[in-house]
Amino acid sequence: MTEPSFKIKAGIIGGAGYTGGEMLRILLNHPNVEIAFVNSSSNAGNYVYEVHKDLFGDSDLKFSSELSDNIDVLFLCVGHGDAKKFLEMNPIADHVKIIDLSQDFRLADTSNLAPRTFIYGLPELNKTSIKTASNIANPGCFATCIQLGLLPLAAKNLLLNEVHISATTGSTGAGQSLSPTSHFTWRNDNLSVYKAFNHQHLHEISQSLNQLQPDFPIYPGDKNKLNFIPYRGDFTRGILASIYTECALSEEEALKTYIDFYAEHPFTHVTNRDIDLKQVVNTNKCFIQIKKHGNKIFMISIMDNLLKGASGQAVQNMNLMFGLAETTGLKLKANAF
Repeated sequence: MTEPSFKIKAGIIGGAGYTGGEMLRILLNHPNVEIAFVNSSSNAGNYVYEVHKDLFGDSDLKFSSELSDNIDVLFLCVGHGDAKKFLEMNPIADHVKIIDLSQDFRLADTSNLAPRTFIYGLPELNKTSIKTASNIANPGCFATCIQLGLLPLAAKNLLLNEVHISATTGSTGAGQSLSPTSHFTWRNDNLSVYKAFNHQHLHEISQSLNQLQPDFPIYPGDKNKLNFIPYRGDFTRGILASIYTECALSEEEALKTYIDFYAEHPFTHVTNRDIDLKQVVNTNKCFIQIKKHGNKIFMISIMDNLLKGASGQAVQNMNLMFGLAETTGLKLKANAF
């Protein structure tokens, strides 16, 4: 496939945070993107490498407090609740496509902000809709990892029993703002549970599963179908989710079901071999391991929370929206050791 030679003009709002920094790292090396501006009111006038120090020598871009409509796509790398406030205060020209990384527009009942309607941006679920969308609600990190572990079963109407999920995320999942549970002295050599059975991504996950399996309860509390225990890990980045549910498929049948479902999705790979986080950290990949234990199917789903769980997936969505190959600018190398 020959890549188009045009340049997409991109703007970034909230460029000083973790997801903004990852967005810069990807787009600076994307062959079809020109970064028009990086907005950060608190860092206006500073070079981006003064905040994201690894970009020293890669770019002379400066943060700006100004906005411009002379762009093709706007990435909103701001906190939950702030994306909606930003758009309400700063009307964006109709020709500009928007990709929001917050949770503000992910659910069906919050996906509209007149005159814009946001499509849920999980390519493995909504690729066709994403290609023609003008506005994308980028999925959450836990939600992406867990959904990718369950979608093939939902597509076969096989989520018939309770689903049990334990998932651990790195400290970058909490964002750049300091909190008592993000300090090194607390996080290092530590492990803790938070928001047990009540994580905000549960509704997002249920909504997607219901899209493929209409009898799956769309609200997490209904029938207690999803039992999710999130953990804070003492590492920087990555998510590992272990998932099991009763299922009549054999291991061979389940493996084929998953491989067939993801055959046209270049970043999601399925195996029955052991997997570990270092295989996917610093990439836009998700690896899924399938095993059968008695009458239960056991899935392990792993990915980088800042890339496939945030900025990488946002660029993947951008590629689809502008007719580029899905993998453009996203062939990233993992840390093997």
